[in-house]
Amino acid sequence: MAVKLYSFWRSLATYRVRIAMALKGVVPDEIVTIDLTKGDQHGDAYAAVNPMHALPALVDGDGPPLVQSLAIIEYLDETRPQPPLLPAAPRGRARVRSLALMVAADAHPLMVPRVREYLENELGIPEADRTQWCRHWVRTALVALETRLAGESETGRFCHGDTVTLADICLVSQVAGAGFYEVDTTSFPTVRRIAEACSAVEAFATAHPLRQPGAPGAA
Repeated sequence: MAVKLYSFWRSLATYRVRIAMALKGVVPDEIVTIDLTKGDQHGDAYAAVNPMHALPALVDGDGPPLVQSLAIIEYLDETRPQPPLLPAAPRGRARVRSLALMVAADAHPLMVPRVREYLENELGIPEADRTQWCRHWVRTALVALETRLAGESETGRFCHGDTVTLADICLVSQVAGAGFYEVDTTSFPTVRRIAEACSAVEAFATAHPLRQPGAPGAA
């Protein structure tokens, strides 16, 4: 079955899906670049793929494109079970999902292009204030993640024990966002430790935004 990924190097949601694909050994047959800085996501062609005009989208064989990063990752986990990205125990699965959603549902949606565009074009908020808005939500999630990860016994080398899960995929995307918005992460030692452990895993390293085509300094 042909696999097609709609992607952009700076999209943190797509970064999450790239990590999962790499962990599962899924190599896309085609990568379609949707340049968020040029507004490609608002064109009719991509609207037919995802009416929310958001990345990522994944085509896996027959059927309509799959959208929403966590839905795509769980689909990959169900169709390519190894390595598993969710724990076997129900309580562990709930914990991992909750950590992931703190990033993917609570913090990241407040910083995506459509929100920043609305703040600029509809509310007339200056760039410096828009940047401060994004930094606030980056920090808010990092504070919450650090509090939980440092205080909960289930935390191990990674977010949940000593194997990579969905929570780690989301954590590293939040740390990457902190880098984009120049948010100092030294106050979050547990988050930093886990992110560094993830960066030593090849799937995380190769999926990093700054290693994608079109990224500043990318080969």
